[in-house]
Amino acid sequence: MDYSSANLIDPDESTNEVIHSKFSPTVKEEALKKGEKHMHTKEHQMHEMYFTELADEICKYDNVLLFGPTDAKLELHNYLTKKVDFKHIKVDIVSTDKMTQNQKEAFVKKHFDPGDGTFTRK
Repeated sequence: MDYSSANLIDPDESTNEVIHSKFSPTVKEEALKKGEKHMHTKEHQMHEMYFTELADEICKYDNVLLFGPTDAKLELHNYLTKKVDFKHIKVDIVSTDKMTQNQKEAFVKKHFDPGDGTFTRK
């Protein structure tokens, strides 16, 4: 995951959904025309919406892996820990380099090896 998009990879179902942040370069440019403070406020609001959308998906699981090259995974984790609903979810955080889609899927499958029973869905 990063600040622009997050891949939701379910190792048991071979599904892959992508959630995109609405804070695009175009939105940033438009907001910046109204001032830097306005742009930062808009960015914060849109990141909050992005994290809320991700949280809605994460709450379906008991174990979650957040990984990627940016600090977005740490910010999402901090966001989740402030929510009471997420206290029961085990969250692993791993810093990684950029990966291809195949590498991401293999990384998730290896992390949640179905043979060890660590991956469970509600």
